[in-house]
Amino acid sequence: MSDSSEVTTLQDRRDRLQELTEFTENCKKQLNDIFETLGWSLDYKQCDEAMAQCPYDPNHRVPVRSLERHKASCSLRKMGYSSEEQAEMFDTSVCYESSRVRGYTMDKATQHQVILQARSAAPLMKMEGVFWQGQYSGQPVDVPQNHKRTVCDLTVADRLALYDHVVNVISQQREAASSSNDDLYVDLVSKLQKNEEQNEPKTHLELMAEMRDYKRRRQSYRAKNVHITKKSYTEVIREVINVHSEELTRQWKEEEEEKEEEKEKESTRSELSSHRRRQDERRSVSSESRHSHSRRHRSRERSQDRESKKRKKKDRDSRSPDGHQHDRKKKKKKKKEDREKEK
Repeated sequence: MSDSSEVTTLQDRRDRLQELTEFTENCKKQLNDIFETLGWSLDYKQCDEAMAQCPYDPNHRVPVRSLERHKASCSLRKMGYSSEEQAEMFDTSVCYESSRVRGYTMDKATQHQVILQARSAAPLMKMEGVFWQGQYSGQPVDVPQNHKRTVCDLTVADRLALYDHVVNVISQQREAASSSNDDLYVDLVSKLQKNEEQNEPKTHLELMAEMRDYKRRRQSYRAKNVHITKKSYTEVIREVINVHSEELTRQWKEEEEEKEEEKEKESTRSELSSHRRRQDERRSVSSESRHSHSRRHRSRERSQDRESKKRKKKDRDSRSPDGHQHDRKKKKKKKKEDREKEK
């Protein structure tokens, strides 16, 4: 019985081995078919890309090109953020690349230092309306990356101290940026105030002299003009745009006035030419009327002379010889008078 059992076990093993070999051969055949259809090869060559070690976990070795992305995810994993929380986190810096919104990044040491400074300035005992030292956290904590960790890891006093610190830093940066734009603003204002005949721009020395004279003013005088000296970046840019728009509107008005003057000159010229034509027409008409009137007057005079001659002749025939001689004298006088009139 022992020999038969050994024979059966050996036969079973051979059958199992045969099945396994057939299965592996079938798997190899399928893989070869897949590689042939995809155009791949079974030869594997190790990549020569440089590898780097993760600073948060020495067991992690990743390519250099993906080291920064791995460091971000590994650091969050070490701080206890799950993969679901990491998936909900988004990098908001992309939204502010083309805008003027200023950002601030805080590390763990700075956060702890700000909290300690606020705690040292707080009163020792509990007071109404003021945070006391017991309400601040004493141990350093990691910088929270989402709202949930901010509420859980930091107290209300810690969050207020961090908020005041960030607002102070951003305001200082904004004042520095606005002070750097003073030269541009002063240059535009001086350009508007100078005479139109003086078209040359001011030199750098002249601008520096104006700034020096401005700084020599009394501090009390400068402090009164807080609405001018303490301006945000948006207000400065708005005033610069207003100055540019005023300059452009002035130039456009000048161009429009010049065009209107040219139109008025053309209209006056056309009116003068039309007036001259009318005068010439009136003169021609008046000359013709004068000629016709003179002709009519002459014809009337001739007809009157003829009638007067006929009457005189009748009177002559009816009168005596003495009267006839007297009529001749009158006739000669009348002819002289008519000749003088015609002349």
